[in-house]
Amino acid sequence: MKASAFVYPWDVNGDPGAPGRIAALGVRQVTLASAYHSTRALTPRHPRHRIVTAEHAAVLYPVDGRWEGRTLRPYPAGDWAPGDAFGEAAAALTEAGLQVHTWVVLAHNSRMGADHPDTCVVNAYGDRYPWAPCIAQPATRAYLVDLAAEAAVRPGARGTELESLGWYGLQHLHAHDKTAGVTLGDAGHYLMALCFCPVCKEGYGAQGLDAGELAASVRDALEPLWQGAPDDGGWAGVEKLLGVRTAAATRAWRDGTARTLQEAAVRAVRDAAPDGFQVLLHADPVTHHVGANAGVDPAHILSVADGVVVPCAGGPALLTPFAEQGRADAVLAANLGVVSGMGGSPGTLAEDAARARELGATQIRLYHAGLASDGDLDAVREGLAAL
Repeated sequence: MKASAFVYPWDVNGDPGAPGRIAALGVRQVTLASAYHSTRALTPRHPRHRIVTAEHAAVLYPVDGRWEGRTLRPYPAGDWAPGDAFGEAAAALTEAGLQVHTWVVLAHNSRMGADHPDTCVVNAYGDRYPWAPCIAQPATRAYLVDLAAEAAVRPGARGTELESLGWYGLQHLHAHDKTAGVTLGDAGHYLMALCFCPVCKEGYGAQGLDAGELAASVRDALEPLWQGAPDDGGWAGVEKLLGVRTAAATRAWRDGTARTLQEAAVRAVRDAAPDGFQVLLHADPVTHHVGANAGVDPAHILSVADGVVVPCAGGPALLTPFAEQGRADAVLAANLGVVSGMGGSPGTLAEDAARARELGATQIRLYHAGLASDGDLDAVREGLAAL
């Protein structure tokens, strides 16, 4: 199975040994961040630093002229990734014999939310989510589509993986996160993800819903959960809380909004890319799910993109709905955690990859070559050799 390792430019730049070390794992491809959200990242082998603090979402290369005069535009990185950090790292990795694909984070940007609060998802209580741009807003959609094309098609890249190309909700670690006092299940998180910005209010209206009444219904439905009632979870739980018709109408608005954005972004990447450029989405096969792995309809997304990268931290079951589409040409990449300190299992990589292959995976992704300890990387090397 083809394997690709996730990497940040700061894992490579300033460390001459990094490209060879990554290649020695047994991978032939890297997924290198070109546009990324804020993070605090460990660099356990770098000769100059051990911690990198990326203070805000940024592009890791110099932007072109398409952004002149626009209110919403990418932010340049600070000293954690100066200049053309992506290009420098990509050149070094290519020199080591590795094929480079871009890793593009899209609808996840706390800096944009802070500077332009009107772009944010607004929940039924009126709370804004600064990390979550509302993907229904025309200006935000235009920004995301252009960012996808620019950040994906970098010099030397042979493909891209688009992350967060869909709705975001409450489930996101934000600063010193203190939101776990009440346990919300799948249904509760869906209700907390529903956006009530002006554009979404109009969208609900087009589905036959009164936005004010819907917001009140959402608050009423959530009240028992705040008091400790169990969340039945799943879509059936949403229907129980909101009613079947109302739940379906909210999902029709949100699913359609995400689908058309995904179509537009992939089309923009293809228009900008050379022939043979591969376009994958980080995806979850349940359309009402939100977050970095956007909820998608498997049949639809495999008709739009070349394939998907599927989260498999809890096992490979999410691969099945994609594999059931019978698209022999589609890439189905199982995303496997290999950082033991972050819940990954590098020691069972061969077994996990074999199980994913049984459920339809054609490739694997390794999260994350830069963050892993030396012991984790030794286990990865052994696992890939066994494959």
